[in-house]
Amino acid sequence: MSNIYIGYHFIVEPKDPSNNFEQAKQLGVEILLAELGEKAFESFLETKTGLSAYVQKDLWTEDILENIYILGSEEFKISYTFEEIDQVNWNEEWEKNFEAIDVDGKCHVRAPFHSKTEAEFDIIIEPKMSFGTGHHETTHMMIQHLLETDVTGKKTLDMGCGTAILAILAEMKGATPIDAIDIDNWCYLNSIENAERNNCKDITVYEGDADLLKEKKYDVIIANINRNILLMDMKQYVNCLNANGTLFLSGFYTEDIPVIDASCTDNGLTYIKKFERNNWVSLKYRK
Repeated sequence: MSNIYIGYHFIVEPKDPSNNFEQAKQLGVEILLAELGEKAFESFLETKTGLSAYVQKDLWTEDILENIYILGSEEFKISYTFEEIDQVNWNEEWEKNFEAIDVDGKCHVRAPFHSKTEAEFDIIIEPKMSFGTGHHETTHMMIQHLLETDVTGKKTLDMGCGTAILAILAEMKGATPIDAIDIDNWCYLNSIENAERNNCKDITVYEGDADLLKEKKYDVIIANINRNILLMDMKQYVNCLNANGTLFLSGFYTEDIPVIDASCTDNGLTYIKKFERNNWVSLKYRK
């Protein structure tokens, strides 16, 4: 393969000014990233204005953006430029766009090139994609839930694990054993890398969906996905949850709370606590 890349730089703007601009833009970026992920693009960086995506020149074709639905969407205005880049220095690109974060002074999430701090939980994530690094509101809130929860010795599931950041934090807090599952092959591979990078011994990563949960039982389930997947798989989560087990949910907005709560209560769960951040929500339930 060539070491020459084609880099696309997308500017994502919601067309409806009445919507929360940042929230709507983030949704557009996530849809665009998901669609590009089905093509030959291999690396992505969220930027202040949208998204950059990179594909090896040997795999690039002039029609590579054909059938990308969101580019013609009535909800978003998306413009882009592209350029040929010789021998991309990915570490340099990550360093320019990725900042370490601190959650409640207890958890520090950083890339390998950031300096270690004295935080109680120091997590190293290779930021090949920006979701699941702690920067997104949903991941940040799930970290908050875990920080205040005793998971010592509890069998834990990180469903839709992304980078496995939540599974890693769970192990650092004493959870064992831990399953991390994601349907995306990139997430599966990156989760394995990050678990090894953080010297985790009790995390097993699987590629797949809720079908893998049959006959499984957990004390803690973490599911940071999206509203529709959560609703579709809620019964499966509850069936896998031991008595007095805890379910953490995120990946949806404030206005989605009623339908999520109804699904949880209809399946026998009891509401415990809520975090909100920029209209994103994370809920805690107990069986």
